[in-house]
Amino acid sequence: MPKKAALSKGFIYLTLTLGSLLMLLPFIWMLGTSLKSSGEVMMMPPVWVPSDWKWENYATAWEMAPFARYTVNSFIVTILSTIGELLTTILAAYAFSRISFYGRDLVFAVLLGTMMVPGEVLLIPNFVTLSNLGWIDRYEALIIPWTASIFSIFLLRQFFLGIPKELSYAAKVDGCNNFRFLWTIMVPLAKPALITIALLKAIGSWNAFLWPLIVTQSKEMRTLPVGLTSFSTEAGTVYELLMAASTMIILPMIVLYLILQKYIIEGVARSGIKG
Repeated sequence: MPKKAALSKGFIYLTLTLGSLLMLLPFIWMLGTSLKSSGEVMMMPPVWVPSDWKWENYATAWEMAPFARYTVNSFIVTILSTIGELLTTILAAYAFSRISFYGRDLVFAVLLGTMMVPGEVLLIPNFVTLSNLGWIDRYEALIIPWTASIFSIFLLRQFFLGIPKELSYAAKVDGCNNFRFLWTIMVPLAKPALITIALLKAIGSWNAFLWPLIVTQSKEMRTLPVGLTSFSTEAGTVYELLMAASTMIILPMIVLYLILQKYIIEGVARSGIKG
C-alpha cells in the first residue's frame, strides 16, 4: 500500500476512534455516576471511577417510583406505535413508488416539505386536537399521533424503487394484484429497510419525553423517560439515582440495537440515501 494511502487510512481510523470515544463519554459518565455515593457525585474535580461502588443505587432508584408500571406503558406505546408506523409506511411507500396517479410526485414533494416544520410548532395544535377528542391521559394520545412518519415513507419508497419493475410485470402476468404483490414479494424483499424503520421507531418511542409529559397527567399513564422526573424535586436532583434509572431505561434499546445493527447499515445503503 502506498505511504500516502496508508497515512490517509490511519488518519481516518484515528478520527473515527476519537469520535467514538467522544460519543461514549456521556454513557461512561452516566454509568460511573450511577455507582457513586451522593458525596462523590458533586466532588470537584470530578471523580470518574467510584471509590466505593454503590450497586444498591439501582434497587433504590427502582423503588422510588412505580417503574414497573412505567415499563409496561413504555412497552405498549413502543410496540403499538411501531406496528402502526410500519403499516402506514408500507402502504404509502408502495403507493408513491409503484402506483401511478395524478399529482403523485407533487403530493410526495409536499409531504417531504413538511419535514422542514419543527415538531415543537405542532405541539399545541396536536394537544388541542387530542383534547377535543378526549384522548388526553390515554394510550390513544401516546400512540396514534406517531403511527406515521414521512422520513420512514421516504426511506422505504427509495428501497422499493430499487426493486426491478420486471418483478411486478411478471406478477401481474400471473394474475397477482397490487395488494398481493406488495405483501408477498415487496415486503419480504424490503426486510432490511423495514427492520431499520422499526428499530429507529422503537428507539424514538422508547426515549420520547416531551410528548408523553404533555399528554399524560396520572402516574398510571406515564412512560419511563417521564418517570425520571421523580428524581428531581424542589430540593434538588438525586443524580446517582437518576443515572441508575437512566442506565436501566436505555439498556433494552442498546441490546436491541446491538442485535439488529447490521440491518440498519444494509437498509440505509440499499435505500440509496447513504452519504
